[in-house]
Amino acid sequence: MTKTEIRRMVTAAAAACEEKKAERIRILELDPADSGFTDYFLICSGTNDRQNQAIATAIEDRMQRDFGTAPNSVEGYRQGEWILLDYVDFVVHIFSEEKRDFYHIERLRKTATPLDLEELKASLVKKVTAARKKKAAKKTAAKKTLARKTPQKVTARASSKAVGRAKKTAIKKTSARKAKKSTKK
Repeated sequence: MTKTEIRRMVTAAAAACEEKKAERIRILELDPADSGFTDYFLICSGTNDRQNQAIATAIEDRMQRDFGTAPNSVEGYRQGEWILLDYVDFVVHIFSEEKRDFYHIERLRKTATPLDLEELKASLVKKVTAARKKKAAKKTAAKKTLARKTPQKVTARASSKAVGRAKKTAIKKTSARKAKKSTKK
């Protein structure tokens, strides 16, 4: 999966968290040297166990609907105090306030780069816009080359037809000369 697609998925998961009124949403981009098992952590808190479960369900639904993917594993859904959704390329941690303060998972990943959700959305928009411009430039370049080639083909066809006519005319003239010579004899 491409990095841009993973970022889109993380952004969609964070949006699902926002829709369910999750608090203290943080996205951490993990250092590849430190963490070989995932690229991002999405961490958020809910006010109670039911809200945590609703947040987890909303994320699962959004990922299934938008990307056709389900979590590799779900842990802690029944208790609702710390729910973990593992999507391989990113992991979602949904905490109750007490558990989040106790485990303080952000502290465990000091080398991780915190990403602002708005910054992440803006970078995705910029990348998508750049990709679309590149694609449009390729299309216009292809149209230009096609436009250049088309007249040449027509010209080549026209010239080959002219050559063919000239050959026929030359053949007719030579056969007419031969016929005149034979009648003169």
